[in-house]
Amino acid sequence: MIHELLPSRVSAAEAFGDPPEARLHPAEEAVVARAVPSRRREFTTVRHCAARALAGIGVPYRPLPRGERDAPRRPDGVVGAMTHCRGYRAAVVARGAEGAALGVDAEPDEPLPRGVLAAVSLPRERDRIAALASRRPGPHWDRLLFSAKESLYKAWFPLTVRPLDFSEAKLWFVPWRGAFRAVLLVPECRSAGGSCASWKADGRRGTAFW
Repeated sequence: MIHELLPSRVSAAEAFGDPPEARLHPAEEAVVARAVPSRRREFTTVRHCAARALAGIGVPYRPLPRGERDAPRRPDGVVGAMTHCRGYRAAVVARGAEGAALGVDAEPDEPLPRGVLAAVSLPRERDRIAALASRRPGPHWDRLLFSAKESLYKAWFPLTVRPLDFSEAKLWFVPWRGAFRAVLLVPECRSAGGSCASWKADGRRGTAFW
């Protein structure tokens, strides 16, 4: 499923359950030593996916412990991200020469909890998804907006080691392409005159890439 959303230069692996053959490296075991079983399973499976995705670009798997703000560390020269939600885990990777950053996020296709949309979106974004929900019912556009912004964060953070607030990304969907566009409203852009020309991102569903 995820391969349909990605450029050919990106390697991906996904799982809809927790395969029994998935195993953690001892350095990773320590991270979830005290976690509940469900958390251990998803942590293990998403790294199993990462190993498969890395194999797709010819990179041997090495432990992926947590780094700054719990972001997983990646092999040198590789961009990528991992995600998991109820019933789904995935990892995407590419050679750094193929792109500056890559992010992915998976969410259940259901409405956001009450009050969350206002916290993660700009007024114009809410207007747009309300119009989409009227014209193109189907996916839960509020959840899709949240997922797309999460994927942006995962692409942004390794580049900058700086948090990205939900209000610092302006995102809109291009539904006839099954895609989204985003512009980052970060101070670095505003100090450069507000064009943000170097901080535009494209994506498909919950996957973002620069």
